[in-house]
Amino acid sequence: MRVELRSDHPGGAALAGRVRAMARAHLAALERPEAELSVLLTGDRALRTLNRRWRGADRATDVLSFPLHDPPGESDELGDVAISIDTARRRARREGRPVLAEVNRYLVHGILHLLGHDHERPEDARAMAVLEERVLGRSGLVSSALPARAPRRSGRGRKDG
Repeated sequence: MRVELRSDHPGGAALAGRVRAMARAHLAALERPEAELSVLLTGDRALRTLNRRWRGADRATDVLSFPLHDPPGESDELGDVAISIDTARRRARREGRPVLAEVNRYLVHGILHLLGHDHERPEDARAMAVLEERVLGRSGLVSSALPARAPRRSGRGRKDG
């Protein structure tokens, strides 16, 4: 397993070792022990530039994934994940989470995209949300964006827990 990590963000150096270790643990949990991955810890300006260049969206975002092969996940050489520490800090503060935990959510999300998972269709989003939660042990990016499900009703018309 090979995880290359680069940071051009002032706060990235403090997170780099932990993010590399988390990436290795996630790849192992996803049964990809031979995988190769590159992670960039950067800021909103760089993510905005990448997002504009590769997706045509002129705005910053939290995480972008760049699969090395098409279709994604077919090779052990997965590709690149770029994470905005600026966005992670803002969201972590707003939602009461440590910055490293927020970066970890982005990391898992990005790795799953490199493995070929997506969230464009509702059924794909639900499947990706399950994987995020399995790897993280808690809610990931996709599940937090899914609409809340209405409670199921039993045959007698009362709500189940």
